Amino acid sequence: MTHRMKFWGRQRAFYEAQLRLTLAAKKGLGDPVLGELVVLRASQLNRCAFCIDMHVGNLREAGVAQQRIDLLPAWEEAGALYSERERAALALTEAVTVLTDGFVPDEVYERAAAHFDESELAHLIAVIVAINNWNRVNVAVRQPPGQEL
Repeated sequence: MTHRMKFWGRQRAFYEAQLRLTLAAKKGLGDPVLGELVVLRASQLNRCAFCIDMHVGNLREAGVAQQRIDLLPAWEEAGALYSERERAALALTEAVTVLTDGFVPDEVYERAAAHFDESELAHLIAVIVAINNWNRVNVAVRQPPGQEL
């Protein structure tokens, strides 16, 4: 695939706003590994090679076991490899990212709400929304993995 354009360079104000949005969302989430698992899972669902490459690297740098990274697409079947809190966050990530039914099911939202207080849940939703923004732009312009934005 051919890189279509240097979107982020042509939209610096949008890039800076998107970066501030992402940092603000992650700031209240607390656990940086949880945040990286969430953004990696959304990026996998959106097939964003640039973001997958970046967030796999971030998880490795954070010392996350390779097995946890490798099995993220099958987190529901991976048993205790992911905590209940992580599993709730990943379920919410999938529901918010793939809105095929047009809504986030109550049981998915309630599962997340059982593991995150209201402030944390708001930050979790914000992180999911922010990574979906990054993914959509990067997929649209075919941003190559490993290159500067």
